[in-house]
Amino acid sequence: MAAENAGTQGPSAGEYIQHHLQHLQMDFNFQNVKQTSVVDFSLFNLDSLFFSVVLGALGCFLLWSAARKATSGVPGRFQAAVEILSEMVENQARGVIHNAQSRKLISPLALTVFVWIFLMNAMDMLPVDLIPHIWHTAGPAMGFKDYMRVVPSADLSTTLGLSISVLLICLFYNIKIKGLGGWAHELVAAPFGNHWVLYPINFLMQMIEYLAKTVSHGMRLFGNMFAGELVFMLIALMGGGWALSATGVGLAIGHVIAGSVWTIFHILVITLQAFIFMMLTLIYTGQAHDAH
Repeated sequence: MAAENAGTQGPSAGEYIQHHLQHLQMDFNFQNVKQTSVVDFSLFNLDSLFFSVVLGALGCFLLWSAARKATSGVPGRFQAAVEILSEMVENQARGVIHNAQSRKLISPLALTVFVWIFLMNAMDMLPVDLIPHIWHTAGPAMGFKDYMRVVPSADLSTTLGLSISVLLICLFYNIKIKGLGGWAHELVAAPFGNHWVLYPINFLMQMIEYLAKTVSHGMRLFGNMFAGELVFMLIALMGGGWALSATGVGLAIGHVIAGSVWTIFHILVITLQAFIFMMLTLIYTGQAHDAH
């Protein structure tokens, strides 16, 4: 599924990558009262929304299935894997969040975040053109545009949505643990001290801290997954140069070798990024429990 071009020539490398970086979007046209102009609003990246919801449901189903089939005897491999993962997350949560009551919600949340982000990241390991090629036939036939990206975590709107959700959870625990008045006082009394002259500076620093943590939380995941997606696209271009010639055969072999090596390395990347996002979620919610 290449971008449209003149003649029978295939797309250039730039056109191929540009096409694969376009999202399937839902467009709403709002025409003003005077009917003199039309404003186009692209509200949703439908591909990111679809795959993130499906993968989130899949992750919840896997965890639910492990819990439902859990036995007190010798566990199976799947149950053992989930138990090890759950214990790891609980140990990390216990080291950061000392409120046992809060951990009853935050630990399962962190586990869900890890599994969800891992599954979204793992979509990067599918062949670049597999699902988009299927969509190339089905999408336009249903009236949709011929765009499809399958890695939700390579979409900034997805990762920032996740980080903003973490921010809202932090705000919730700030108010729950410290009370609305206590948290409001903390906003103006920390980090430089409880003096009315310092209140505006303290408040500004607090807002900068919340903004920086939220943006960096989402950007870190997005940047790593977007870069990995681009590498897979570049490797796919090598396979596109296959031909019955020394150069073409060399590109095909290089495509297989480079794709295999990068995929093996990428297993570490997608796991590490899911772990980092989970740990930052625990750290930020833990900070919401601490008084300054």
